[in-house]
Amino acid sequence: MKKGTFAGRRSNLKRRHFLKFLGLGVALSPLFTSTRRVLASSQKRNIILILTDDHRYDMIGCLSKHPSLKTPNLDRLVKNGMLFENGFVTTSLCSPSRASILTGQYAHTHGIINNSTSLPDSVWTFPQSLQKAGYKTAFVGKWHMGRASDEPRPGFDRWVSFRGWGKYYDNSFNIDGTHVQRKEYVTDVITEYSIDFIRKNKDKPFFLYMSHKAVHSGFTPAARHQGEYRGAVVPKPVSFAVTEENYIGKPDWVRRQRDSHQGVDGMMGGKMSFDTFYRKYCECLMGVDDSIGELLDALQKEGLLDDTLIIYLGDNGYQFGEHGLTDKRTMYEASIRIPYIVHCPALIGGGGRRKEMVLNIDVAPTILDAAGASIPGSVQGRSILPLIKGKQVDWRKEFLYEYFWERVLPMTPTVQGIRTEKYSFMHYYGICDIDELYDLEKDPDQMHNLLGGFPASLKGPYWRRDVTDPKIRAITSDLQNRLFKLIRDTGGTIL
Repeated sequence: MKKGTFAGRRSNLKRRHFLKFLGLGVALSPLFTSTRRVLASSQKRNIILILTDDHRYDMIGCLSKHPSLKTPNLDRLVKNGMLFENGFVTTSLCSPSRASILTGQYAHTHGIINNSTSLPDSVWTFPQSLQKAGYKTAFVGKWHMGRASDEPRPGFDRWVSFRGWGKYYDNSFNIDGTHVQRKEYVTDVITEYSIDFIRKNKDKPFFLYMSHKAVHSGFTPAARHQGEYRGAVVPKPVSFAVTEENYIGKPDWVRRQRDSHQGVDGMMGGKMSFDTFYRKYCECLMGVDDSIGELLDALQKEGLLDDTLIIYLGDNGYQFGEHGLTDKRTMYEASIRIPYIVHCPALIGGGGRRKEMVLNIDVAPTILDAAGASIPGSVQGRSILPLIKGKQVDWRKEFLYEYFWERVLPMTPTVQGIRTEKYSFMHYYGICDIDELYDLEKDPDQMHNLLGGFPASLKGPYWRRDVTDPKIRAITSDLQNRLFKLIRDTGGTIL
């Protein structure tokens, strides 16, 4: 007998006796057959954070951006939840973004600016506060901050993880300090341990951080999904082709990346075509979608689905050929946008969409707010709980983006940028090349750099003297001043 079956039958039996006692000789109505538990005002809300690696903002079937894509369970999450259409990361790289999620801080504050630095145990993370607030906490999956260790981290009562990036099959899992070899598909194993934690802690307030390896490159779909997208039409962005028109006004380094590991002409060391890359990505995403379905079904079976706060997001976006690129280490829209979905019918009362700019640094304060725990002054994000509840609040109109040059993949320069509701301004360092400015209302595909032809320097922007259009000069000067203010206000350094 599966877990929960007897409890469900016993519950239905009690309701039948109750109806018989009332003298109602009718079939059970949907109201009475529901196993939903009502969250008492004094009870803490269960919370689940689901993080998927390299999940693009538009790779969800119901968003209709990719006609061949099928994601029924992610669609279910969107339909019954709230989709934040403008979800962003403040650094589009795995480890810095994950540290920002846990700390609510920009990368220049928490210090994890690459994919190899470990997050020190001394750094505060929000699960530590949840523990103090009476939550049972669990981390299951890919930690990816430091490659050498898979040891349990502060803030978690339950720890299930592996070293570094992990593998799609045959991983050594560290389970609360004991290593267990699991040969099965990694997404399925993560799902198994996650649901087990829920079932064992369903009568306590719990927090589950479910962190997938998929859909990171090196794509290996589950055996059951191999070949599912064979022959599927692969959409290409308008900036995919290697034409002079597509590169007018772009920095030289962007075009040079086409032939690198991070470009469409040299991807995976030249061992994989772009079409195969895209189809394998979609097949790996099917495993994540299965996982979402199993999780939602398990919560529903336990009567926890309506009241549990689920936050789903990617750790960064991913370029599918935009400007000839296939990575995430840029400030282009495909890199910095992420799926950002909140599911909790008891809070939001059905599906909906919001257009406010919400960030990865907002996750920590949101979860603490939902748990009734205090938000430390060190947190630089904001709780989106009022937005989830449908309130109209004064919200940010711009945010700081930053990426720091990495020796291991040196093709992308350091950038500090500002993203507003209308403009995206990218200020580069360490190269004699041009900055970038895009009017996103007129040019959402970022084809026309308004600063094209005007180089930046090692010590400051040449555009001040080279840009002759007074309107563009004024816009750029204003954006740079606002960018520098954001950096100063968050304790960063103007490079």
